[in-house]
Amino acid sequence: MQKIVIRDFKRAYPDVELMSDTDLIQTIDDVYTAKDRQAVIVIDEWDAVFRERPDDKDGQTEYLDYLRDLLKDNRHVALAYMTGILPIKKYGQHSALNMFTEYSMMAPRQLAPYTGFTEEEVKALSKKYDMDFGDISNWYDGYLVSDCIPPEKREEYREGKYDGHRFSIYSPLSVVESMTTGVIKDYWNKTETYEALAEYIRKDYDGLKDAVALLMDGGRLPIDTSTYQNDMTTFSGRDDVLSLLIHLGYLGYDDERGKVFIPNREILDEFKTSTKGREWVSTFKAFETSLELLEATWNGDEEKVAELVEDAHNHAGNMTYNDEAALSYGIQLAYYAARKYYTTILELDTGKGYADMVYLPAPQYAEKPALLIELKYGHSAELAMDQIRRQKYLDRLEHYKGNILVVGINYDRELPADPPEYKHHSCRIERC
Repeated sequence: MQKIVIRDFKRAYPDVELMSDTDLIQTIDDVYTAKDRQAVIVIDEWDAVFRERPDDKDGQTEYLDYLRDLLKDNRHVALAYMTGILPIKKYGQHSALNMFTEYSMMAPRQLAPYTGFTEEEVKALSKKYDMDFGDISNWYDGYLVSDCIPPEKREEYREGKYDGHRFSIYSPLSVVESMTTGVIKDYWNKTETYEALAEYIRKDYDGLKDAVALLMDGGRLPIDTSTYQNDMTTFSGRDDVLSLLIHLGYLGYDDERGKVFIPNREILDEFKTSTKGREWVSTFKAFETSLELLEATWNGDEEKVAELVEDAHNHAGNMTYNDEAALSYGIQLAYYAARKYYTTILELDTGKGYADMVYLPAPQYAEKPALLIELKYGHSAELAMDQIRRQKYLDRLEHYKGNILVVGINYDRELPADPPEYKHHSCRIERC
């Protein structure tokens, strides 16, 4: 590659003496020194090395080192413009190329309205091609991106009165295909990268299967994107895999709330196709049970809640039976579906103690009751309710008063394992 580009430099600047036929960095510097002209460097699909050779760590490091030497802190480079799917690669404690301004699906900045078709553009195209805008929107809309906030609008934004910087973006390829063919269907191109990620999901890497079940039910999950190493193989947890799925277009990302979601029907169909195997049956069954538990809690059905918690606890395994902390883990699993509607706070400081589990409704589900769950191990559900009153836990949730469900759950390991006493869990629910 260097020889080919150097040949072009020789043709463009035949009067400049070049010191090397193989060192592009030296050649660019020679031309700059002689002509006082900087170079503009454009690299399309800069990340192909990482996507096509994900396991070639030595080659990737060599490539990054070369780009750093070529581009960083060099007076002969006026501008470097690189495109690709992946953000700039990080390795070790520092980025190899930390001098770039990055525009991505997580933070597109001024390019936000150009990352796909905007709603206004799709409406115009639907009219031109005689397509139903509602159907187009259902299939291909859903990606949420944010532009920079104009200085004159920042005070309004801080007051919650401005959101003109946020755009709903439509999948461009799918819109083009549907408009030109007249047929609305799944046009998504599956990639080898997604197939590799699907293996992580099927193996339930760091709870990915539960996360996918919630997302497919329309839920949104908070994620931490800061640990993602910007490649196809280095994953330290579930959030890293979800971060890559954002960059690949399989998930939308709400940057203001830090949550991921499935953006539209087209992508939902892709997830449905990928989750048809037998290994997914138990995951979806557990999620349905969790939704049933949540409904029973909202309805104040104490017997049903105790029954479903018992069932979930039994399926969670023996490690959730050792003590109150283990019980808390089991109950969190049982209420996993609540993440669709709530933000979870564990050990909420109430001033006079710590509430075990608090679920605060998300803004889009403001009508849902806040949930305060207190756990007891070997005591009684009534004792859990007494502790909530005595310690005045509800004072910490003043904003939700009148729409709070207080739930006391106990696990009594001393009960004999024969009917009808064989129900280790008991439950009390009150609306406050």
